Amino acid sequence: MRLRFRQLQAFHAIVESGTVTGAAEALGISQPGISNLLAQLERQTGLPLFERVHGRLVQTPEAAMLFREIDTVVRGLDHVTQTVVDLQNKQAGQLQVASQHSMSFGFIPAVIAKFAKDRPDMNISFQSQYSTKIQEWVTSGLFEIGICERPLLYDTLTVYPLHVQTRLAIHRDDPLAQYDVLTPELLGDTPIIAMGPDHMTHRRLREAFADAGIPMRTRVHSHLFKNLLSFVKEGMGVSLLDPFVLEHDFDPRFVSRAFEPAINMDMAVITSATRPLSQTAKDFLTLLLKELEPYQTPS
Repeated sequence: MRLRFRQLQAFHAIVESGTVTGAAEALGISQPGISNLLAQLERQTGLPLFERVHGRLVQTPEAAMLFREIDTVVRGLDHVTQTVVDLQNKQAGQLQVASQHSMSFGFIPAVIAKFAKDRPDMNISFQSQYSTKIQEWVTSGLFEIGICERPLLYDTLTVYPLHVQTRLAIHRDDPLAQYDVLTPELLGDTPIIAMGPDHMTHRRLREAFADAGIPMRTRVHSHLFKNLLSFVKEGMGVSLLDPFVLEHDFDPRFVSRAFEPAINMDMAVITSATRPLSQTAKDFLTLLLKELEPYQTPS
């Protein structure tokens, strides 16, 4: 079977935009052209990729799996295309950074802004994503620098370990706000808003409660620290968060307190060990590691 890239690109655009019309606009070709490419792909693969439900295109399970496989490929070509444009325009350097979500709401944009201040012609590519995807992007060359949570899945990465201490976020009107340091004993039956059970902060918090002989009552699970903090603001419980999301959210409805025993997050700044960094990336990496020093705690 020999699939054409244009077919995969059309399929990717339909999934991204949600409509054939949106895909046509994104790729600059006609709607019949998009429909024809999709029909060719379904015919060659023998897979039904979309169903029409109440006038809307809905992905089949097969389409969802295929999309995951081709997403990096299609985005990779877009990245190459942008690089060619930058070279043609003689851009003064290109910065390519990806970070996990909690850093993306304040910390990393601030560091990038500081770096870009004296580089007005520099082109910047920044994305936030889950840590496993960031590692994949850096390994494949889509981004030069990544900041992610551990564990690391590839042995082709240059790693700068980062250990940051978490803090508890609580609603400002919570009686617990009177304490400077909170413990499992003080939390008692307080509802906990936590990352999923497999996340390191959830596991380590659960271990701390177990070691103290205190039941841990988890009320809400979610997948982003920013989401957890939103529930805290609504007075639904307390949450263990990293300092990056806490320090760059200025909503007065919450305060943060230290937690004992201290719980660290294992993170890393990563680059590819198999390809050299651009000078722009080297300079940014130096600044980034310096800006992270105040957050570093012993492992």
